Amino acid sequence: MAINSPKAITEGYIEASVGKAAAPASKLFVLGIGAGLLIGMGAVVSSTAAHGLDNAGMVRMVSGLLFPVGLIMVILMGTELFTGNALMVTAAIRGRITWGALLRNWAIVYVGNFVGAVALAALMAFFGQLNIGGGNLAVYTAQVAANKASLPWLNAFVLGVFCNLLVCVAVYLGNTSQETSGKILGIFVPIMTFVCCGFEHCVANMYYVPAGIFANMNAAYAGMIADAGINTAVLNFGTFFTANLIPVTLGNIVGGALVGLMMYFAHAEHKK
Repeated sequence: MAINSPKAITEGYIEASVGKAAAPASKLFVLGIGAGLLIGMGAVVSSTAAHGLDNAGMVRMVSGLLFPVGLIMVILMGTELFTGNALMVTAAIRGRITWGALLRNWAIVYVGNFVGAVALAALMAFFGQLNIGGGNLAVYTAQVAANKASLPWLNAFVLGVFCNLLVCVAVYLGNTSQETSGKILGIFVPIMTFVCCGFEHCVANMYYVPAGIFANMNAAYAGMIADAGINTAVLNFGTFFTANLIPVTLGNIVGGALVGLMMYFAHAEHKK
């Protein structure tokens, strides 16, 4: 199996970032929607498989084993994911792209990710997917959403830092191999780790929390969710944005940038 060195990966990502920064807004937006859908699918399969388990450790293990399919599809399909694009800071530091072009990419991709993930959440909540287990999947989905929306702001931020540190490590490890099997294995291990640890990923949460909000809005599930004693007061988009999405997004930026900066200063070519 051919292996790319950390230096080759770092330089390659810098050059790839030039194309990402210059891509038409329409292309970035469509690819962003695709990535939001695919990460959301990872959340769908992990929640569906784990919702009937009582042991918290088993829930995290099953989720960790299944959720990585989302990022695997994102990378192999060439879609645009906000959290992975945090590594584009390396191209900005090198001067290959402007900071304005970096922020443009982030903004367009972020909105695309949001549209794709939230649309998927609505379709899952209102068109039968959450009926699994007689509606127990809807209750589990609402509980996950309420837990995330109830995190203290600083906790959400720190969990976001660690999450995207591992996501960007996954991007690097996936690029060590030139073969599909090697890419999949490289991506799988760090993503499994972040899910098992309960770290926070802003794009995944664009599915998880809206799915819980929509489940609570669905009359077919609202009674079951209320009977489960879930704090439904936090199941609204205002709380989601302020208590979870903003701190997690900022943490994801910091975590991804830390990986990019470390690899840039350690492995990139520096002019003397």
